Amino acid sequence: MNTITDIKGTFRLHNGVDMPYFGLGVYLSDNDNEVIDAVQWALDAGYRHVDTASIYRNEEGVGKAIRNSDVPREDIFVVSKVWNSDQGYESTLKAFDKSLDKLQLDYLDLYLIHWPVQGKYIETWKALEKLYNDGRIKAIGVSNFMQHHLESLMQESETIPMVNQMEFHPYLIQQDLIDFCNQHKIQYEAWSPMMQGKIFDLPILDDLAKKYQKTVAQIVLRWNLQKGVITIPKSVKKERIIANADIFDFELSHEDILYIKSLDKNQRTGPDPNNFNF
Repeated sequence: MNTITDIKGTFRLHNGVDMPYFGLGVYLSDNDNEVIDAVQWALDAGYRHVDTASIYRNEEGVGKAIRNSDVPREDIFVVSKVWNSDQGYESTLKAFDKSLDKLQLDYLDLYLIHWPVQGKYIETWKALEKLYNDGRIKAIGVSNFMQHHLESLMQESETIPMVNQMEFHPYLIQQDLIDFCNQHKIQYEAWSPMMQGKIFDLPILDDLAKKYQKTVAQIVLRWNLQKGVITIPKSVKKERIIANADIFDFELSHEDILYIKSLDKNQRTGPDPNNFNF
């Protein structure tokens, strides 16, 4: 059972790497002072995990904030992702070099396949395996992979993904997929834990916020962790970045975890991994 201690706490991946279970997402953050400030505020607040991607076009800013920080590089868990148009073996190796160059870092802690592009993701994974075996990445994983994607990947590869980053929130839990990942020791991770802001429109969560004297965001993020799911809320506002991390002085009861789970509608705010065309 995973223990939740504080903002710097980690879940152990199946290859022995410790991944901070709480991080900062930087999707849609501008590649200038906006993302630099956000990463700096997060590191100052104790965050030790930053999640970017080549398609976010802000890797330079993320790298700059990391280099400017007083926090040693080895204490920061840095994640990026290969975009769909770069998938394939050789093109993934090139895309990785490009990401490292933009970040100005010597290695990545985690590199993910962003989406399961049909006919490409197996070759892409083989490139990730090579980078991992060469010691250029501490861990490798996938994003937006459903069970059948994972099964076909695992049949064709030597390495089981260490992480699967999925859309995850009270309206989209996909418990069967979580169970499958747990069974194969693939760490589940949430993107869009706030349903792209729609979480605040759910009056049903206000009762829990009152009960625990926390915000709706804090309730949902704490629920992520108690479900054993790594979470990376995105914000560029200093007070929100600090508030999002204020979730380590309370614990949701088992009943309340089940209550939030009962809200599941299998409803996406983002694209469907079985039906996307980008």
